[in-house]
Amino acid sequence: MNKPIRIPPHTIQNLFDREIDRQEVERTMAQPEYIISGHAGRQVYMRRYHDKILGQEMLLRVIAEETEGEQVIVTVYKTSQIERYLKGLSK
Repeated sequence: MNKPIRIPPHTIQNLFDREIDRQEVERTMAQPEYIISGHAGRQVYMRRYHDKILGQEMLLRVIAEETEGEQVIVTVYKTSQIERYLKGLSK
Protein backbone atom coordinates (compact mmCIF):
# COMPACT_ATOMS: atom_id res chain seq x y z
CA MET A 1 0.00 0.00 0.00
CA ASN A 2 1.37 3.39 -0.99
CA LYS A 3 1.25 6.04 1.67
CA PRO A 4 0.02 9.54 0.89
CA ILE A 5 2.68 12.07 -0.04
CA ARG A 6 2.94 15.43 1.73
CA ILE A 7 4.93 18.31 0.30
CA PRO A 8 5.54 20.91 3.04
CA PRO A 9 5.57 24.65 2.22
CA HIS A 10 9.39 24.91 2.35
CA THR A 11 9.67 22.12 -0.23
CA ILE A 12 7.09 23.80 -2.46
CA GLN A 13 9.27 26.92 -2.28
CA ASN A 14 12.26 24.74 -3.32
CA LEU A 15 10.31 23.60 -6.38
CA PHE A 16 9.60 27.19 -7.34
CA ASP A 17 13.16 28.39 -6.69
CA ARG A 18 14.72 25.47 -8.57
CA GLU A 19 12.21 25.55 -11.44
CA ILE A 20 11.04 21.97 -10.88
CA ASP A 21 7.58 20.89 -12.00
CA ARG A 22 5.54 19.38 -9.17
CA GLN A 23 4.21 16.75 -11.58
CA GLU A 24 7.78 15.55 -12.17
CA VAL A 25 8.20 15.13 -8.41
CA GLU A 26 4.97 13.16 -8.14
CA ARG A 27 5.97 11.01 -11.14
CA THR A 28 9.37 10.32 -9.57
CA MET A 29 7.74 9.20 -6.32
CA ALA A 30 5.24 6.99 -8.17
CA GLN A 31 7.66 5.55 -10.75
CA PRO A 32 11.27 5.97 -9.61
CA GLU A 33 14.10 4.52 -11.66
CA TYR A 34 16.09 4.04 -8.47
CA ILE A 35 15.52 4.25 -4.72
CA ILE A 36 18.53 4.40 -2.43
CA SER A 37 18.96 4.88 1.30
CA GLY A 38 19.86 8.38 2.38
CA HIS A 39 20.97 9.91 5.65
CA ALA A 40 18.93 9.54 8.84
CA GLY A 41 16.70 6.81 7.43
CA ARG A 42 15.54 8.90 4.48
CA GLN A 43 14.96 7.48 1.02
CA VAL A 44 16.23 9.09 -2.19
CA TYR A 45 13.96 8.58 -5.21
CA MET A 46 15.64 9.23 -8.56
CA ARG A 47 14.43 9.43 -12.13
CA ARG A 48 15.81 10.83 -15.36
CA TYR A 49 13.58 13.21 -17.27
CA HIS A 50 13.74 15.86 -20.00
CA ASP A 51 13.76 19.29 -18.39
CA LYS A 52 11.66 21.62 -20.55
CA ILE A 53 13.25 24.79 -19.17
CA LEU A 54 16.85 23.68 -19.69
CA GLY A 55 16.08 21.59 -22.77
CA GLN A 56 18.18 18.63 -21.65
CA GLU A 57 18.07 15.37 -19.75
CA MET A 58 18.34 15.82 -16.00
CA LEU A 59 18.22 13.60 -12.93
CA LEU A 60 15.57 14.47 -10.36
CA ARG A 61 16.40 13.53 -6.77
CA VAL A 62 13.54 13.52 -4.27
CA ILE A 63 14.52 13.03 -0.62
CA ALA A 64 11.67 11.72 1.52
CA GLU A 65 11.06 10.63 5.10
CA GLU A 66 8.53 7.95 5.80
CA THR A 67 6.30 8.23 8.85
CA GLU A 68 3.66 5.82 10.03
CA GLY A 69 0.98 7.44 7.91
CA GLU A 70 2.67 9.33 5.09
CA GLN A 71 5.77 10.11 3.05
CA VAL A 72 7.08 13.63 3.62
CA ILE A 73 9.21 15.17 0.89
CA VAL A 74 12.13 16.90 2.60
CA THR A 75 13.80 18.41 -0.45
CA VAL A 76 14.01 18.08 -4.21
CA TYR A 77 16.71 18.99 -6.67
CA LYS A 78 17.71 18.32 -10.24
CA THR A 79 21.19 17.75 -11.57
CA SER A 80 22.87 17.29 -14.93
CA GLN A 81 25.51 15.08 -13.26
CA ILE A 82 23.51 11.95 -13.98
CA GLU A 83 26.39 9.50 -14.16
CA ARG A 84 27.82 10.74 -10.85
CA TYR A 85 24.67 9.74 -8.99
CA LEU A 86 23.87 6.58 -10.93
CA LYS A 87 27.39 5.15 -11.05
CA GLY A 88 27.39 1.65 -9.60
CA LEU A 89 23.59 1.41 -9.34
CA SER A 90 21.65 -1.27 -11.14
CA LYS A 91 17.95 -1.68 -11.67
